[in-house]
Amino acid sequence: MWRIGQLARMVGVSERTLRHYDKLGLLLPAATDRATGYRWYGVNELSRLERIRGLQRLGLPLRRIADLLDAPDQDLNQALKETLATLHHDIAALTATAAHAEEHLTTPMSILPQQSQVAPRRLRVHRMTLDHPTALSALCPPPPATLLTWLQGPPTGTFTAALTTDDATEHLTLPRRTVVRAVVPPATSVIRAGQDLFAWLHRHHLTITGPTVEEHLIDADGTHATVLEIPCTPATPR
Repeated sequence: MWRIGQLARMVGVSERTLRHYDKLGLLLPAATDRATGYRWYGVNELSRLERIRGLQRLGLPLRRIADLLDAPDQDLNQALKETLATLHHDIAALTATAAHAEEHLTTPMSILPQQSQVAPRRLRVHRMTLDHPTALSALCPPPPATLLTWLQGPPTGTFTAALTTDDATEHLTLPRRTVVRAVVPPATSVIRAGQDLFAWLHRHHLTITGPTVEEHLIDADGTHATVLEIPCTPATPR
C-alpha cells in the first residue's frame, strides 16, 4: 500500500490532483486512516489512476471519464467518436480564426466584417440612378435613414440606388438572407469601408445576391453609426 504522496510521485501527478479525483468519486483510496486521515492506495487504485490518465490523453473530459471508467468498450468507442468529432470541429474553427487574423495582418482593412443571418425587411423606397457614390451623401437625410445600392463591386459608372422616405411609393421586401456586415468606424469614410468590404467578399469567393444596405443610425445620446450589409452566398465552382 502507498500513501498519497508516494502514489503521486510514482505516477507523476500532484497530490492535489489525487485529492480532486477523490472528491469527484473518480479515484477513492483503498483505505483511510481514521486517526491520521492518511489515504492509502493499492494496485487496483494504481491501475484505475492510469486508466483515468489514459482517457484524459484521448481527449475525454473528467465528467465523461466518470461514466466510462467501468463501461463496456462499445460505450468508450462511441464517446471517443463524439470527442473526435468535437476536436475536428474545434480545430477547423481555430484554423479559420488564425486565417482571418493572418489575412488582417497582411491586408489591413478599415472594417471587421462578420457573417450572419438577418430577418426579412419591408421598406418604402424612392429608387434613382446615380453616377458616383459621393452623390449619395447629398441625397441622404439625417439618420435614421437607409440607403440601398445595387452593385457587384466599387462603382465604375452609373448604378441604381434607393432611399427610404416616408412619402415613397415603392415597396421593397428584402428576404431572410445571409449577409456580411460591418460597422464603419467614425473616422472612416463609408466609401472606403464599402471598397474594403467588396474586396473582402472577393477574397473569400462570395457572390453578392442583392442590394447593399447602408444603415445610418443614431442613438438617444446623438451618437451616429453606419452599418453596411451585403447579402452573399459562396461562389458556384466553375
